[in-house]
Amino acid sequence: MENPVYWAMVVCMTVLLIEQGLQVRSQEDSQSDNKVMDNITVRQGETVFLRCALGDVVTHTAWLNRSSILYAGEDKWSIDPRVSLVTLNQEEFTIKIENVDMTDEGQYVCAIQTSSRPRTTSVHILVQVPPKITNLSRDVVVNEGSNITLMCQASGKPEPSISWKLISSSGDLVSDDEYLEIPSISRQRAGTYECTAVNDIDTDVQTVDITVNYAPAVSEGRDVGVTLGQRGVLECEADAVPEADFEWYKDNRRIFNGFDGMEIVSTGLGSKLTFFNVSDGDYGNYTCVAINTLGSSNTSFLLYVVVEPTSSTLLQGPRAVQDGSGGAMRVHSHNCLLFIMILSFLLRF
Repeated sequence: MENPVYWAMVVCMTVLLIEQGLQVRSQEDSQSDNKVMDNITVRQGETVFLRCALGDVVTHTAWLNRSSILYAGEDKWSIDPRVSLVTLNQEEFTIKIENVDMTDEGQYVCAIQTSSRPRTTSVHILVQVPPKITNLSRDVVVNEGSNITLMCQASGKPEPSISWKLISSSGDLVSDDEYLEIPSISRQRAGTYECTAVNDIDTDVQTVDITVNYAPAVSEGRDVGVTLGQRGVLECEADAVPEADFEWYKDNRRIFNGFDGMEIVSTGLGSKLTFFNVSDGDYGNYTCVAINTLGSSNTSFLLYVVVEPTSSTLLQGPRAVQDGSGGAMRVHSHNCLLFIMILSFLLRF
């Protein structure tokens, strides 16, 4: 290993040079012994190579990061396993840093001692970091009409821009800020909201679900006609969040499943009241009530009788039609007979 005392002096000298104004520039000053190379921009996780041209008769070389020696000639002083020697010859002194992170950003100095004088070459590493969403609102459940604020914060370099949109068929942008405010939210604004963080490196996307609770809204009931002894069904539909429970009534008396041979089958979106064998007592007015924690709604149905045609009515039907048109048929027959008589009379002449 190189003489530690010597390199301690080199480190002190290098630090003094840096403190005296060794600035980061984008061009090389060829007239100075202290040279500044172009900035190196590297993405987080990549590998960066630090190259230093030697040229003259060199007696000692070292790469430093701030006040720490990374390499002194072939001897590795850094304990970081990501740092390694690539090339050391009369022309070039190159090391590399793998899996670069933000902590690696900063100024690096190649210190060279020649037979005539020392010189330094510095380079500044700029680390670009892809965006990462670090603070995001949790899923939200609110009642319709509430005010909502969603937050999405992200880190990255360059600093990422943030936008919000409601995931829907249109995918309209709803905000280009880290805060999304929705005053007096309606049920139409419920759904999945997507936060997107973007910079020159990459994109990060995460989502927040908003559930909007509202009272049931029942569709208008449709009256149903059923023949005595046949099967009949009344269907009730409701839109509600959370899903509604259903109750059935006949003339203000609640009906339960299995009552008088009726069956009630309910799902979150609707309920069916089924009559398997309609009797005279089943005809009448029915009410369906949809209920959740925010309220209720109802609609009415009429189950009415439909008379099924019998054999006697089927026979009477054609006769009734024939009787109803008989007078007209007799008039037509009379006119036809009169026409024939006149025609035969004229033919005699």
